[in-house]
Formats: sequence, structure tokens, C-alpha cells
Amino acid sequence: MTINDLIIQNPIFNPKGNDDASIRTIIKGNTTGLFNLNNTKYSWAKSMYQVMVGNFWIPEKVSWLSEDSIQFKKDLTEAEKRAYKGILSFLIFLDSIQTMNLPNFNDHITAPEVNLLLSIQAYQEAIHSQSYATILESVVDSKDREEIYYFWRTDSHLLERNTFIWGIYQDFIDNPSEKNLFRWIVANFLLESIYFYNWFAFFDTLVDHAKMLATGRMINYIRRDELTHITIFANIIKEIKKEFPEVYDEEMIKEMMKTAVEQEITWSKHIINNAVIGMWDENIENYTKRLSNQRMNMLGIEPIFKDVISNPYKHLDRLQDNNGEKWNFFESTVTNYAQSSSMKWSWEF
Repeated sequence: MTINDLIIQNPIFNPKGNDDASIRTIIKGNTTGLFNLNNTKYSWAKSMYQVMVGNFWIPEKVSWLSEDSIQFKKDLTEAEKRAYKGILSFLIFLDSIQTMNLPNFNDHITAPEVNLLLSIQAYQEAIHSQSYATILESVVDSKDREEIYYFWRTDSHLLERNTFIWGIYQDFIDNPSEKNLFRWIVANFLLESIYFYNWFAFFDTLVDHAKMLATGRMINYIRRDELTHITIFANIIKEIKKEFPEVYDEEMIKEMMKTAVEQEITWSKHIINNAVIGMWDENIENYTKRLSNQRMNMLGIEPIFKDVISNPYKHLDRLQDNNGEKWNFFESTVTNYAQSSSMKWSWEF
């Protein structure tokens, strides 16, 4: 790696910087560090800011977790309990690592309007961590909480997944090259767009069987946030493609997507183990591959799994959001949540 390959961290304040939007770039720019939000280049970021602020929520607003506690003990099968615990453990890891990761990543984005979004995202990830703590405190016996937080210590599949994700982030921190930066950005996109969604589907499946309704509602709020996070990283990747074609690497995206899909399918089959009604191995595989196709489409890239078209989880189309209005999961469209009742919005790519 030569000195020219190195990505230099943004200075906190750069008196010699230039904030002119006409010369601004998503990375490798030369801004002052001032948040001049009346002078922006990326219109998508300005729109996204309004959505993310409108999505504000806190876990304490979700009631009836005590009823979930009763159902967890009496109504869930042992297999469902195991999946519930293991899935929460993985979600806790994902949001924990993102809360720690995003400030490091933000140091290399040179568009203040995008820096603002990433700061809001980091806050939302912290709220998600608090949400999982609230669920554990309300639903699970105290003697089981430590097991859930550190499930990866006894489950080699989960440890492998956690290590893979962490390793990509750590590689860039240790070796801040252009290639590792782009790999880091793609890893963020995959984490936000692939790694959460079998687990959201698990909680939706429980809800569809009238189980763990309060947990399902909490997950619904988290999913709404995650959809905005996917959009942020999809747009960052597309801006890099336009501004720095020498940094953009489509083959890297494809290979990393294949790895993400393989890992997601393997772990999902392992933790679900054909023991949750409807979430059979075949459905998990088709669902993950279809999701991958949708995410590649967001980036303007041909899907990898072209033979997978239909959604095996028909019940997801039946589920309602918090106000009883449908949300379209695969088209990433969300309408009229309780905390942003005046908003109706969708994202186009």
C-alpha cells in the first residue's frame, strides 16, 4: 500500500477547506468541517434527514411487554425460545457494532449533509440497543440474559458471523486504504440490508400466530429505522460510482453479497432449525436470495439469483404497521407510522 492509497481522516476543523457544494464529494473532499446545511449538494440527504427526524421513538413507548413475558414462558415452543434468544443475541451484536463503527466511518465522509445522517443513525443504533435491553429485562428471566448477550461464546456459527463483520470494519481502521474503505462501505450496506431481515421475519411470523405482539411492535420500529440506513449506504455507494469510478468495485460488491447471503442462510437454518412454522429451510433460502436481488437492484446491479422471484413468506404481505396501514417490505416503502403521522414516503433508486 502506497501513501497515495491512504485515506486521511477528516480534520475536526479545516480552515483551508472549501464548502462550495459544486466541488463537494462524498469522500476524499476538502470541506471546513462546518455544518453549513443551507448549502448542500446531495438532495437525497436533505430529504432523508426529515424522515429520520420524523421517525423519532423510544422503547418506553412500546407497552404490553409484560404480556410477552407470560407468552414466552407458556406459549412458545422450546425451539421458538431458542431462536428468540439466539436472534436477539445477533441483533444486539449488529446494533452494538454499528453504534461503535459509525463515528469512525463518519470521519471519512466529506459531505456535511451526509455526516448529519450518519450521526442520527448512530443515535438510532444506540436506541435499538436500549430496545433489546428493554425486551430482555421485560420478557426473559434474569438468569438467561447473560447467556443471550454472550450467545456467541457457545455458538460457533454466531461467533463466525460476528467475527466476519467485525473483521471488515477493523481492517479499514488498521489499514485505511481506498480499497478497504470501499469494502467497509459495502459491509455497512450488507449489514443494514441483509443481516437483519430473516430476524425481522421471525418476529413477524410469531406475530402472525398471535405471539409476542409487543416484541413485534418494537421490531417494527427498529425495521423502520433500518430501511433508512439501507438507503443512506446505497446512495453513498452510488455517489462513489459517479465521483470515484477508480474506487468503485462492482465485482467486490457481488462477491461480498454472495458471502453475506451464504452466511445468512447458514446461520438462519441453524438457529431456526425447521422448527418455526413456515420458516422452513427452503423458504429461508429463497427469502434471502430474493432479498439480495432487491438490494442489488437498489444499486443498479444485475441480481445474482435471477431464478428466485416469489416471496415465500406470504404472511408478510398481510401484516400491518402500527397504524394499521400496510408497508411493502421488498419495495422499501413505509407509510404513516405513529411517530410521524403526517408523513408518507417512499424511496426510489
